[in-house]
Amino acid sequence: MLREYLVSEAMNALDIPTTRALSVVATGRPVHRNGVEPGAVLARVAASHLRVGTFELAVRQGEILRTLADYAIARHYPELAELPAEGEGNRYPAFLGAVVEVQASLVARWMLTGFVHGVMNTDNTTISGETIDYGPCAFLDSYDPAAVFSSIDQNGRYAFGNQPTVLKWNLARFAEALLPLIDSDPNAAIPAATAVLGTFDEHYENHYSRGIAAKLGLNVEDVDRALVDDLLTLMTEHSADWTGTFRALADELRGNTTPLDRLVPREHIGPWLTRWRGALEGHEHDTADSMDRVNPLYIPRNHRVDEALRAATAGDLAPFEKLLEVVTHPFERRDEWTEYTTPAPREFSDTFRTFCGT
Repeated sequence: MLREYLVSEAMNALDIPTTRALSVVATGRPVHRNGVEPGAVLARVAASHLRVGTFELAVRQGEILRTLADYAIARHYPELAELPAEGEGNRYPAFLGAVVEVQASLVARWMLTGFVHGVMNTDNTTISGETIDYGPCAFLDSYDPAAVFSSIDQNGRYAFGNQPTVLKWNLARFAEALLPLIDSDPNAAIPAATAVLGTFDEHYENHYSRGIAAKLGLNVEDVDRALVDDLLTLMTEHSADWTGTFRALADELRGNTTPLDRLVPREHIGPWLTRWRGALEGHEHDTADSMDRVNPLYIPRNHRVDEALRAATAGDLAPFEKLLEVVTHPFERRDEWTEYTTPAPREFSDTFRTFCGT
């Protein structure tokens, strides 16, 4: 529960849509997870707690599906309420499209920040487009598309690089639930829903492209996808820290080459840097500062979170409160917080696992 409190506040500071944690209250009862741990109850607040799973349940109840959909539209997408409830051009394909768009934007932000949700089932996919349920979540240290931290994800379904695909699968379940509202004739409803769902890839790519361009100090129209892919290949080959690499690129522009040299050998990244600087030609002189405004310096590093939670379990909340202060100020460098920028030791990352909190 303290993990959810900490990480959701960090996500909010990173400007990633998220539910928030109102409070954590100890129950006084033991919970058997990774050993015996003290139990607690989290009070979570959100724009609403409607999920794809809510609609999967409602469609099995039949008569409440339309009521639920209209409530969700009124709460989250009120502009769609003006569309008719039945017939051609009704509001429900547009409702599906709105959720596809906000979820494509959300998962792109996860990917740009190195966030691994860990349990992306349909009950953890919100209609509002907010991140929900931080039980087995984690953040990348070294870049690895196959990174998995959740103890329950034995086959890597929710691995970092799989998140957009899994999210699209979840949205397909949402589309299935809405079919009776989209059209009473399945032969018409299925193609209509499929067409809307098919926009996910374009929405995701647009959001991701804009975000990765900003992380590299570029305008989206100046980004060569090969430039991005080659950087990711270098980061994978050298196990480069995701968060640290992008901050080091800004330092590189300021003439401080040491941070990047610690991550990727100069002889390997040098040709890529030449291409990147070529793409930057003609940009404003404050490129490094603009990069720092979108590339965090402080994230909830897994080993720091683990330390803070272990101390809290033992009765000392000071490390937790300190870490909370750091991760809710993610972009502005403070010399006294240098220790919070360091990736976890490799031996920690190789064995680190997270557990569902419920």
